Amino acid sequence: MAITQLSAFLENSSGALCEAVSALTDAGVNIRALSVAETKDFGILRLIVSDREKTREALDDEIIIRETPVIAVNMNDQSGALKGILEILKEAQINIEYIYAFTGAVQGSAYVVMRVDDINEAESVLSENGIKTLTDEDMDNFLV
Repeated sequence: MAITQLSAFLENSSGALCEAVSALTDAGVNIRALSVAETKDFGILRLIVSDREKTREALDDEIIIRETPVIAVNMNDQSGALKGILEILKEAQINIEYIYAFTGAVQGSAYVVMRVDDINEAESVLSENGIKTLTDEDMDNFLV
């Protein structure tokens, strides 16, 4: 089950990220994970949040927001955990478009979020190898 990531397209200027995060804070949205990729003119703020609807309402009407299905996996916070996941996807010839990872609130846990070219196949091959992909509800429960 894929999770939902929001991508917000921000102007690449001083303070733009701070303004977006401040708006989410003021709206009571908890940012579970974030990543920023940039180009010369704009940045892509990728977010996993506690409330997608509040996020949409909080961000300026001029900010373009897209929902993207991504895969999230809970893994051990230890050397080699990510390598094992990546090897499974490599063997299945699943392309990873981008990836970001973060540690969890529970000691020894970490998470990896991936945008892949074939979500259904990735979830299937990970499941066959004993790796459970997470849902939006799992993210809420795990990251408290």
